[in-house]
Amino acid sequence: MLEDYASIRRVVLACGTVDLRKGIDGLSMIIGDRYGQNPFEKGTLFLFCGKRSDRMKGLLWMGTGFLLLYKRFEDGSLSWPRNTQEAADLTEEQFHHLMLGLNPLNPKIKDVHPKQTY
Repeated sequence: MLEDYASIRRVVLACGTVDLRKGIDGLSMIIGDRYGQNPFEKGTLFLFCGKRSDRMKGLLWMGTGFLLLYKRFEDGSLSWPRNTQEAADLTEEQFHHLMLGLNPLNPKIKDVHPKQTY
């Protein structure tokens, strides 16, 4: 399943906030209704962020079913574009910025220091 990660050809950022309690069906409806895009587009990863900004969800159609991804940042939060209700296509570099916790559309680097050690 995850070996198909390399087949991701497009990353779409759902700007604004989404209720992250939603599952596959709810998120796919948002993709179609709010953003006018096809959630069944193979190779397209749709990314969502809630109000707390310390976690995100991703939805990817694998051709035989959906893959629902969830990421929680241990310290710090995402700098997610909130001022629009549009979807933005991300480049590979912008996606990497997002995974580091930076705003992919306007990245600013900051150090993160976890409070808890194991």
